[in-house]
Amino acid sequence: MYTDTHFHLDHFALKGILPDLMSEAESAGVSRLIAIGGSDKANDLALQTANQYPQQLWCSAGYDRDLATDWDGDLRRLRPLLDDPKVVAIGECGIDYFHDTDNADAQKRLFSAMLDLAVEVQKPVVVHSREADADTLDLLQNFSQRWPDPSRPCAVLHCFTGSLDFARKLIDLNLMISFSGILSFKNAADLREVAATLPEDRLLIETDSPYLAPEPHRGQRNQPAYVTEVARVLADIRNLPLDDLARITTRNAEHLFQLPPGERPH
Repeated sequence: MYTDTHFHLDHFALKGILPDLMSEAESAGVSRLIAIGGSDKANDLALQTANQYPQQLWCSAGYDRDLATDWDGDLRRLRPLLDDPKVVAIGECGIDYFHDTDNADAQKRLFSAMLDLAVEVQKPVVVHSREADADTLDLLQNFSQRWPDPSRPCAVLHCFTGSLDFARKLIDLNLMISFSGILSFKNAADLREVAATLPEDRLLIETDSPYLAPEPHRGQRNQPAYVTEVARVLADIRNLPLDDLARITTRNAEHLFQLPPGERPH
């Protein structure tokens, strides 16, 4: 049993192919998925779809960095969603300086608000960070200290592509690390070295669908069924049987998102 801990619904819903997507995921052994929010529209879609697939799908809700410049501090539409048990995390949210740093202060303000909200409602955060290691760590440091349950990770850095030093600092702050199809890319040797080193109780897998399809599907539209390819690469890197890797990452997802226990591969 595999858990895709991060995929985006928007494209699949627009194309009207969500039932096929869920069926293909289940056929591939991907029995549970986390649909990711990030705006009012994405949050509503994620929760609505999670309620349509109560045994397979859970979701996050939050405001992502793309909204930072225009965000006015209003959380009235977001707060009621967080009471729903299908919403198991805050996010996606974070900091991205890859294209532009002109709105850095606005991004940090919005990310800080999401972290404050996570402490208040005691739900972990799905974090995006790109070319922003120092500011991400700075804000997560304060958040980690305020997280009410140190026995449970406070967040996950999704689609990790950073250095081993960055990963270790995140783990020290009680985060999990999620790997996507990038792990399978030919130019990702350094990332594979990071993935080989981290503690197994901090590992998650994701697709970030419809983006970043893993080998051998690179160049195609990604989908949750392909998280099995991410698992194969990670299992190979860590010299683990694939069933063990599936069990480890599913157990970790259950712990982070407080999902009900599912079947284990034998």
